[in-house]
Amino acid sequence: MALTKGFKALLDDSYRLIETVTADEAKALLNHPDVVFVDIRDVRELEHEGVIPGSFHAPRGMLEFWVDPESPYYKDIFGSGKSFVFYCASAWRSCLATRAMQDMGLSPVAQLGGGFTAWKAAGGPVIPREDNPGPKA
Repeated sequence: MALTKGFKALLDDSYRLIETVTADEAKALLNHPDVVFVDIRDVRELEHEGVIPGSFHAPRGMLEFWVDPESPYYKDIFGSGKSFVFYCASAWRSCLATRAMQDMGLSPVAQLGGGFTAWKAAGGPVIPREDNPGPKA
């Protein structure tokens, strides 16, 4: 079976269409009351690596369902009118997720360039998952 479009092409297409914020730009947004950082990593990654303080965890596999008000899994935070910055470990999953959210009409959305890895390298604060004061589902 030959794919008509691989993950690299999907990423390239998405990067051209979405907004990406650098780790330094994201650090400046961290405590802004109208910005929600959305961590789409697997729960094991959060437990092992920690999280951005105040972030909201929305597993990548459930994101479309949590964003859609028609879904039985809808989460009110996505109807808050706030800006959303999606992140994963290295910005591949968040790139595709940000594109999907944009395609669904969620706005404004962006992704954290370089992901959680870039955040940590830029000196962004990290806390244990269980200590996260972020919005709850």
